[in-house]
Amino acid sequence: MPVDVEEITARLSLRFGPEVAGWAAAVPDRVADLARRWDLAPAGGPLSQGASSVVARFPAGGVLVVLKLSPDEPFLAGQAAVLRLFGPSGRVPAVLAEEAGAVLMAAVRPGTEVADLPEPPTAPEWADLVGPLHAVAPPPGALDLADRCAEFFTRIGRRVTASTPVTPGMWERARGRCGALLAGGPRVLLHGDLHTGNALVGPRGLVAIDPRPCVGDPCFDVVDLALDAAGRGGVADRSARLAGACGLDPDRLLGWCRTLAPVIALSRLDDRPALDELRTLAA
Repeated sequence: MPVDVEEITARLSLRFGPEVAGWAAAVPDRVADLARRWDLAPAGGPLSQGASSVVARFPAGGVLVVLKLSPDEPFLAGQAAVLRLFGPSGRVPAVLAEEAGAVLMAAVRPGTEVADLPEPPTAPEWADLVGPLHAVAPPPGALDLADRCAEFFTRIGRRVTASTPVTPGMWERARGRCGALLAGGPRVLLHGDLHTGNALVGPRGLVAIDPRPCVGDPCFDVVDLALDAAGRGGVADRSARLAGACGLDPDRLLGWCRTLAPVIALSRLDDRPALDELRTLAA
């Protein structure tokens, strides 16, 4: 499999800094070594690349498998652990093998990203995905949603200035709303990063990939799915339908939509209809 070391270095340095170059340079040898030890066919192809990993697929024993490598070994180990916890649900890829910095998973077929579908899944289809995940008991020592929210409000908030469509005042109101929502509500093991790019079409329904697990309000796992309707005047309607199908408090879910609308707005600056609806929600 051809490996573009320069591309990997440029992409991952945005998250890990220039020191990731040494890790990236070793990727071709690491992939070849794992392919030999895990009996993967030499022919493979790249998949969509994330901000913190290198992902490739290989034939193995007549089926497709996915190899994921990351310089963030603790994070990848935690991701593999939660995939194993979620495994009995049939709603995540099966983990086949792992070692430090590397995980081998069964490929999801056909594997179409929900983001690429001509029509979004129905609310009941999303409920069939999140319900079994939220039924899994949280492991000891799992990250709290409050810590996750504090991290991204601080990190993403550095982009907010008086001249951005999301103003500092709007951002601070969202942070305050977040604190109020975190103070109550039910707590479950969350996928933690469930959006239309992290859900694939599987043989028996939707499958979630790339979890960022934490423990907190189940509404958090579907808020991105509701906000995906921004720009079509549909966030409130989709939020209500998702809440009904998933058995969630509709007021809490709409509250999370208002809270995270400024966060999503910063990634939709080139989509004026979506930006306007998200700003209205935030206000």
